[in-house]
Amino acid sequence: KFNAYNLLAVWSASRLLGFEAQKINKILENIKPPKGRFEHLKSKNGVTIIIDYAHTPDALEKVLLAVKEIKPEEGRIISVFGCGGDRDATKRSKMGKIGASLSDIAIFTSDNPRSEDPDKIIEEMKDNLSHEEARKVITISDRRLAIEESVELVKEGDIILCAGKGHEDYQEIKGTKTHFNDMEEYKKVLQ
Repeated sequence: KFNAYNLLAVWSASRLLGFEAQKINKILENIKPPKGRFEHLKSKNGVTIIIDYAHTPDALEKVLLAVKEIKPEEGRIISVFGCGGDRDATKRSKMGKIGASLSDIAIFTSDNPRSEDPDKIIEEMKDNLSHEEARKVITISDRRLAIEESVELVKEGDIILCAGKGHEDYQEIKGTKTHFNDMEEYKKVLQ
């Protein structure tokens, strides 16, 4: 849906600039979505994983609603996401509420905690949860372990959404950036 809106905007702007519709269509047929934006991974046993850069309340809500539209009726949404450290702390409880309310299982984890304590960030993500939402939340501050847990929990028809890092290839903890990429981690777990 996101990419469709973007492509429609490109198509319309190109037409306004005088390009022929057929030429625009031919070019758009070959465009690949950017890495880390609703990027799919399908395992041999049918597990669907979506990696997305959604790291704001609005973006997380939109991507979870998009996942809801494509998941099989009997399937569940298992979300894995966190909030960055040394950034806007006011969005943490909003993102926690959105993730818990729109997921069947929400795994709260770290996402570049930087100089902050990842467990403190996760506690702030849980601040506004209702009792029902809180029951759906699992907290695992180690993102690699959170990814492993999501794969352990998944059943046929479920979709895992891993949000927040998207294309990023690092995790920043206590001033040190170490290589970390969600897609690579899921591929390792699924081997």
